[in-house]
Amino acid sequence: MSPTDGRGGRGGRGGRGGHSDDLALALALADTADAVTLPRFRAADLRVERKPDRTPVTDADTACEDRLRSVIADHRPDDAVLGEERGGELGAGRVWVLDPIDGTKNFSRGVPVWATLIGLVEDGRPTVGVVSAPALGRRWWAATGAGAHTADPARGVEDERIRVSGVGDLADAYASTTDLDHWRTIGLQDRWLALTQACWESRAFGDFWHHCLVAEGLIDVAVDPGANTWDLAAAQVIVEEAGGRLTDLTGAVRCDGGDALVTNGHLHEAALAILTPDR
Repeated sequence: MSPTDGRGGRGGRGGRGGHSDDLALALALADTADAVTLPRFRAADLRVERKPDRTPVTDADTACEDRLRSVIADHRPDDAVLGEERGGELGAGRVWVLDPIDGTKNFSRGVPVWATLIGLVEDGRPTVGVVSAPALGRRWWAATGAGAHTADPARGVEDERIRVSGVGDLADAYASTTDLDHWRTIGLQDRWLALTQACWESRAFGDFWHHCLVAEGLIDVAVDPGANTWDLAAAQVIVEEAGGRLTDLTGAVRCDGGDALVTNGHLHEAALAILTPDR
């Protein structure tokens, strides 16, 4: 499939409104990413190295980002690119934000919870987002004004509109975070524990998955105490178009704040009051 044929690839018509062409390209980029990453998943010769920050990177991470950058250069040569593996900046104008494999630790261990994240940020605001998790057989996407959608072939779903939950009390909420030990590392473990005590149930789905679960209305609160722009740009537009909210832990609406609170919207202020009581 050509990235510019307007159909958006597997899992989507490309959306409606002013970003339909960009969403179609993002969905086609996700097809491209899946074709690179999935054959390397659980490959016997997968190469895993450590970056200076001690996080893992595989040959699939770099190959995927390089391929996506090449396609973007062909079809949007005037747009900038920010990626986890090859760098870049989130400046003014149009910037494609790429995480070739979100959940590299899972990928390298053979755990199927990982995804490629593709976002388009325009003047600091995400307007298109695609999350493709081929080992789970799932994809989520959104564009400003076009709603949030998912594909779930196991249920026979090619394009389903998704919405956040209507839970309005933390006592009834399902909450998720990433690695619990990171909260200890930054000296805020008590804040997360206080939130879990206020909620009905807690888990650690982590990474892209808990953001998408919030957008689908399956959980109600997700907290990332440490996150990068490429972790959040695609998620922000998906969550917002599903009716939810994504802010940093000061309550600012941004994907580059270094952390994130994602909720169904109804619970946002209550969760912030526990996580950042002195804001």
